[in-house]
Amino acid sequence: MRSGAKIGIITGVSIVVLAGGGYGAYSLMGGSDSGSADGKKPRTVVAEPPTADQAASGAKDFLAAWASGDIAKAASLTDDPAAATTALTAFKDQVKPSALTLTPAGPATPQAFASATGTPTPAKPTGAASATPSAAGTPGATDSPSASATPGPTGVLMGFKARAEFEGTSRVWDYNGFLGVVKMSDDTPAVHWAPSVIHPHLSGSETIATQQVFSPPSTVVDRNGKPLQGASLTPALMSTLQDNARKLLPPDPNKDQDAGSAVVITDPSGKTAADKLFTIVEPKPGKPFKVTIDNTLQAAAEKAMTDLGGKSGSIVAIEPSTGQVLAFANAPANGQNRAFVGLLAPGSTMKIVTSTALLEAGINPDSTVACPEKSSNPVAIPNDFPGAFPNNTLQQDFMVSCNTAFINQGLTSLKPETLSSTAKDVYGIGLEWKTGLPNADGKIPPTPGSKDEQAMNYIGQGKVQMNPLAIASITATVQSGAFKQPILVAGLPQQTAARQISPDVAGKLRAMMNATAVGGTAKDVMAGITDNAGAKTGSAEVQGASTTNSWFTAFRGNLSVAAEVQGGGHGVDAAGPAVASLLKAAGSR
Repeated sequence: MRSGAKIGIITGVSIVVLAGGGYGAYSLMGGSDSGSADGKKPRTVVAEPPTADQAASGAKDFLAAWASGDIAKAASLTDDPAAATTALTAFKDQVKPSALTLTPAGPATPQAFASATGTPTPAKPTGAASATPSAAGTPGATDSPSASATPGPTGVLMGFKARAEFEGTSRVWDYNGFLGVVKMSDDTPAVHWAPSVIHPHLSGSETIATQQVFSPPSTVVDRNGKPLQGASLTPALMSTLQDNARKLLPPDPNKDQDAGSAVVITDPSGKTAADKLFTIVEPKPGKPFKVTIDNTLQAAAEKAMTDLGGKSGSIVAIEPSTGQVLAFANAPANGQNRAFVGLLAPGSTMKIVTSTALLEAGINPDSTVACPEKSSNPVAIPNDFPGAFPNNTLQQDFMVSCNTAFINQGLTSLKPETLSSTAKDVYGIGLEWKTGLPNADGKIPPTPGSKDEQAMNYIGQGKVQMNPLAIASITATVQSGAFKQPILVAGLPQQTAARQISPDVAGKLRAMMNATAVGGTAKDVMAGITDNAGAKTGSAEVQGASTTNSWFTAFRGNLSVAAEVQGGGHGVDAAGPAVASLLKAAGSR
């Protein structure tokens, strides 16, 4: 207790003894009751309950010592002085009341204690009742480290009124406390020690202390300060985002200016939420929680998913210059956040990464890369169009999405592990992003198990798995020339890629994607929005499904978008229109 603290003890007590029963005794000194080294017999708890007068005096004397700040004396009046000393000292040093008044309130019922702890009311005892309140609302000797008998000593459950005052405020903290009084072998009463003696909510390894507290954000707003809107931005997701941002963002040097203080019970393991018992000083009103979402683009993303007509899908928009996620939406809106955590074969959108590896290996956009009808790997793979085009260039193969060209050239020019290393080292795939929400990292096997698996990986099939977040980020990297890990709150830490894509390779990729938007497989969907833009289509076969999944990704100005539609067919059939609608809503950025 701080110097000069006020002390108040009210001594009026009435006693009712709870039903007794025969239980074993245990030693306060942790040994047998046959004696000690100095010949003094240790005190033990006996089965016989204390008398009404003993219970009253035991409670009164303990509360008086605790309130006066005489922790040594208070602890000596319990059946576990060591544990009591530790807990009472922690209360004094961590809660820091400037005054403590503890008023005996007479006998209490198990139902009253259960109500105070928030646990179900215990059933009527069929035999003896124990005096000791525990975390579960059922007294037991196991609350005391010195206990050796089960279920524990019989005693009297007593109540008390606690009032704590604090410096700098006129607020007082009043609460109802409970303690059990047992009888010792020397015919004296003792408080049976349990953490709940400090406060009914306190149990086990939990701690109680005065801590800084902050008001929750007043509202969630978009990047322009407007209240956030979007069916896919569910309360659960936004709550998770706020929690993660609080953990990931660097400390705010000015946050103390907004802090209040409160008495809080905390579980060091983090398995249970903090329990705020009393607010000493109210924190200042919370500031809005700003995210990177743009409401205009979010509305367009939500509409794009609604327009799928019941098909499942997702879409993500990223600002390439910053990595900030400007919009994401799912169909259904209240289902899995598949835009971030879904994992599906991305089909030919993966050819952006394959092209990166080929360009870095010395193959140029105008290099001749034949497009035969079937690939050269053992289990030959066809194109989804007829005919052979032996004089095609790499850029032409990219524009028409020729599977065989990318497979054959990849098997010829690239090592088995090159595709995976390029994806990770240049595009950050597999770096365990911390976007603010749970997200699944894209997957590319580092060492394909066979030539056939290697071939499938080059065209986004096989064991390659991505989601729109990953594909939109890949496209954003091409557009800006540098990987910027996607984030949903400005200031979150961003992973950096091992190396930056060279300006030469990035420029060639942008040209290849622009050619695809102007005159390739994406030309119809991208009509009218090809200025400073590029695109890539994709369709991914799924075992057991008659219709392919539709994929599409594109950039325009400082905006990158990717979408997938399950069972949507070719890239231009479903995902393409969704992406194009978002690009049109954004205008020229």
